[in-house]
Amino acid sequence: MCIRDRGWTFTDGQRVSQLWGGTHTQTGAAVSVRDSGWNGALAAGASTTAGFLGSWTGSNTSPAAITCTSR
Repeated sequence: MCIRDRGWTFTDGQRVSQLWGGTHTQTGAAVSVRDSGWNGALAAGASTTAGFLGSWTGSNTSPAAITCTSR
């Protein structure tokens, strides 16, 4: 199975300031995350993790949805 994170959209101007376990791009409020290369293909039963730190000013509403696809 291949899982691809399609990303999310922040609602209050938040920014990803640091991300591990992947690489990210952020254009305005839209964030997309891809694998780091070393974790792009995992053996059966293997796992990987990703996480991020963010920054904001003012409100800090959670994203409405984080979407992933698999094949």
